[in-house]
Amino acid sequence: MNSKTANIINSTSLIIMGIWGFFEVSSPTAFIPSIFGVLIFICYLLSLKNQKLNMIFAHIAVLLTILILVALIGTRLPKSIDEGGWGLFRLFVMIGTCIFSIIIFIKSFIETRKNK
Repeated sequence: MNSKTANIINSTSLIIMGIWGFFEVSSPTAFIPSIFGVLIFICYLLSLKNQKLNMIFAHIAVLLTILILVALIGTRLPKSIDEGGWGLFRLFVMIGTCIFSIIIFIKSFIETRKNK
């Protein structure tokens, strides 16, 4: 698994789960993960267009992933644990893909550093 594939999986899950959350609770704040997912996907697309800036966009994607992960764990997790149901499932999917993506990115950064 490479970092670009992990990036696509993470951004797709954030987009889909955010949209699903909006339709379930009708709150515009449910779109926050979707917005982050779109931004992360844009970083992926820009890294494909310009290989020289690939590392910059990878770092931006990691930063965005860490920000949304902290927000999901810090603000949404306590509420979702109390409520349970599909909201908790969506949250675990988003947290899981964020953590997975961060791990893959860190491995990629370490491997790149070793190869230099």
